[in-house]
Amino acid sequence: MSKITQEKLEKPEKTIKEVCDIIFSLEKKYDLNHMKIQGVYAWQLVRVYVYYEIARKIGVFGSPQQGKVTLKNKIFSFLPFIKNSLFSNPLNGKYDKDVIIFDHPRKVKHNGDYKDIYSYFLEDYLNDFGYSYELIESPYLNNHHGKKGKFTKYNDRILFGSYIHKKKTNLKLKTCENNKIYNLQRELISNFNIEIDLFSIFRNHILDFKYQYNKYDKLFKKRKPKYVFVVVAYENKAMIAAAHNNGVEVVELQHGTISEYHLGYNYPNKEDKGLEYFPDKILSFGDYWKEVANYPINEKNIISIGFPYLDETIKYHINNQKCKQILFISQGVIGKYLSEFAYELAQKFEKIGGCDQYNFIYKLHPGEYSNWETNYDSLMKAQKLDNFQVIDNSEISLYELFSKSEYQIGVFSTAIYEGLLFNCKTFILDLPGAEYMDSLVDKNYVMKVNDVDEIINSIDNFNITEYDNDFFFKKYKKSSLDKFFNR
Repeated sequence: MSKITQEKLEKPEKTIKEVCDIIFSLEKKYDLNHMKIQGVYAWQLVRVYVYYEIARKIGVFGSPQQGKVTLKNKIFSFLPFIKNSLFSNPLNGKYDKDVIIFDHPRKVKHNGDYKDIYSYFLEDYLNDFGYSYELIESPYLNNHHGKKGKFTKYNDRILFGSYIHKKKTNLKLKTCENNKIYNLQRELISNFNIEIDLFSIFRNHILDFKYQYNKYDKLFKKRKPKYVFVVVAYENKAMIAAAHNNGVEVVELQHGTISEYHLGYNYPNKEDKGLEYFPDKILSFGDYWKEVANYPINEKNIISIGFPYLDETIKYHINNQKCKQILFISQGVIGKYLSEFAYELAQKFEKIGGCDQYNFIYKLHPGEYSNWETNYDSLMKAQKLDNFQVIDNSEISLYELFSKSEYQIGVFSTAIYEGLLFNCKTFILDLPGAEYMDSLVDKNYVMKVNDVDEIINSIDNFNITEYDNDFFFKKYKKSSLDKFFNR
């Protein structure tokens, strides 16, 4: 094992699997997903947050490395925020809509404008067949990107109102509620040997939920939609609860990797079927995703429709010629470790005379663009090598990079699955989170490695099992939605 990887892997006392197993056992022991505090299913609200907080505190994941909203940004965004709250408030007016879409805050430039790549295709379908709809967009790092559409509203008013509500409102817990939180906090501290303030976590999430639930309840009573589509449902629990209580069907659009270690989706205890704050259906990229988690909904409600953005974009690059190029797929929570590994591999190739044969491309996640030079020392050094390039913008398509790369190296990014579509030979670096890819490893679609020597020794005789691309990403057809909309 390499020095860099060994240092990073020996630090965490528990693996992702062990963390999840402890959480699942506590859920069963205390029936957490059905535990009510202040009238709401509080654990359902904090589950994902607590998981990431534990993983960060025990060193399984690093900090996200994402750019922060600075005071300057807050000041310059204040007036647009006020304007958005007044004139783009989704609660203004009383009119009906067939569909409401809550898209992904982060946008990608596509066909000349910034769009949410996971939901934009829905607008085309709804326009073609005469369904009325409204798109509700949340800010990303305090800003909205791209042109405001004809049917777009901004969620600034509801989110800011929730923030103010938390600042001025006390949450008075009953003795029995205090005891429930205390017992759980004690268990977490004992199991993970960390300090964690569950009382503050529960308080913030419950207050957010109560405020936002009231606003979304008003919204659905005004709009009377039949369907709500949402990207990242586990961050929109109050909206889902309000929709359900108004008889509105909630459908999640898949936006990333799902696995038995993703607590936004995996609920292994049988008692957790039919959770109140979980969507009714999930529209997935392909059939593969039906098998990778214990969803709290029936399998028939996981519907494969494909990934239209991928279909539309891949055709421009699929016939590009491969070259001797190794592509690293970064993510904020493991970016520090992966960047050090990339630098070590490039150095090793240089020493053995392989640097003139392979180009090394390190593709940063958009959340890392603004501050990688501060956070990733190794990349600053790596750039001085002849054949090492850091990509810190979205001007070059990721699909173009895949199409020209012979190999890709990553940990658990969704982009790895997209790289497989371009027949990239794939190494999964055994860092925290690699467990998400165990299904691919078990099927021999990818190779898990611990150090740079394993890659060097495998690079010329890399053998994997053939796989069906459609299994991961089904070809999208508009007719896929016909049955869903009862057409």
